Amino acid sequence: MPPPRTNLIRYHGVLAPAAQDRDRIVPGPSRLTAVGHAVDDEGETTGHTATQRHRVAWAKLLARVFQVDVTCCPACSGHMKIIAAITAPASIRKVLDALGLLSRAPPIALARF
Repeated sequence: MPPPRTNLIRYHGVLAPAAQDRDRIVPGPSRLTAVGHAVDDEGETTGHTATQRHRVAWAKLLARVFQVDVTCCPACSGHMKIIAAITAPASIRKVLDALGLLSRAPPIALARF
């Protein structure tokens, strides 16, 4: 049984927290978490300075992982602001039906032998 409220992964050698050569091996903070102006969830600069940002907006994470910037307008390349996130299935269905998009998953095809 692991001790309560402790990390289950422990690092040894140069990856240990107090290793002398750790800074030469482990990369520093990314530009998303670097020192500078704090950015809110919509990607807007708040004007406050932050020493380190622990939470990164989901749009920035999508850009970092999938190389897709969802805040860039496909028509004019301007900056778009996220105004809502729809999570209720009934609301999602209504929006997709209004846009003329499929609101249900495609049927599963029969297995071919």
